[in-house]
Amino acid sequence: MTSKIKAGIIGGAGYTGGEMIRLLTNHPQVELIFIHSTSNAGNNVHAVHQDLYGTDLKFSDTTTDEIDVLFLCVGHGDAKKYLEKNEIAEHIKVIDLSQDFRLSRNTEFKGRSFVYGLPELKKDKIKSAKNIANPGCFATAIELGLLPLAKSNRLGDVYTTGITGSTGAGQSLSSTSHFSWRQNNIQAYKTLTHQHINEINESLASLSDKTAAVHFVPWRGDFARGIFITSQFKCSLSLEETVELFKDFYKDAPFVKISDEPVFLKQVVNTNNCFISIEKVQDTVVVHSIIDNLVKGASGQAVQNMNIVFGLEETAGLKLKANYF
Repeated sequence: MTSKIKAGIIGGAGYTGGEMIRLLTNHPQVELIFIHSTSNAGNNVHAVHQDLYGTDLKFSDTTTDEIDVLFLCVGHGDAKKYLEKNEIAEHIKVIDLSQDFRLSRNTEFKGRSFVYGLPELKKDKIKSAKNIANPGCFATAIELGLLPLAKSNRLGDVYTTGITGSTGAGQSLSSTSHFSWRQNNIQAYKTLTHQHINEINESLASLSDKTAAVHFVPWRGDFARGIFITSQFKCSLSLEETVELFKDFYKDAPFVKISDEPVFLKQVVNTNNCFISIEKVQDTVVVHSIIDNLVKGASGQAVQNMNIVFGLEETAGLKLKANYF
């Protein structure tokens, strides 16, 4: 492809919208045509995303069909509302970052059929897809830590904990996203009832003849970005066999790295990577998987999906350095 992909963003003022702007403006094969925000129309983008100071980007309350791909960086339920109220030209690919179209019962909407956009699971279907339902952040991190075992039918009861940064709660203020509440504090929430569980179960079931039961306890963390997942389950494989299983499953996945050393969040923050480390104690396997919730857990994965859909190098625009220091 010689001409640049023309992209539009709906919901450009939030955290995922801001991350999408940063990624697309630096993507070598993308031209960002509009950044839609009703509440900020006419304002400079850097008035909201101050790290973009020096750019001449502005928010708009209008859109155009003169684009190739539309990113819906809106809240859960709002993507469906947007598509109900607005006619999107047939040629435009839609990549939705909400949870509206992720589950199999919700993939068909107004003549559009959505494919679940976890590249490490659905790459072949993504290549020919017109519409993508981007996975959830917790779901991405948990699934990447379990998919190789699901494919080999080795998952039964899985006990998972995960801690996420404050940006996972969105940009709107709440009592649990304030600095004074988060500082020196953690809290479990939505114990065993998190909205991503059904999404996770569907992905695991798509690979396995054996039903896995994922018991998930999420935590709010005292940091801004990142997700750290720990999943444990009984497994007869040796540690060496388990590691080899993961390396083989992800051999063609450019963003998934299997580490022989303990992993930590600073390795992945500001990147589209997922780092995985594996331990075994007696008959229990423990898988640690880490991502940046705004990149691999949201906007970065959306760009990765765009790259696949348009036949670009999968890593285009996503060769990012971690904020290690």
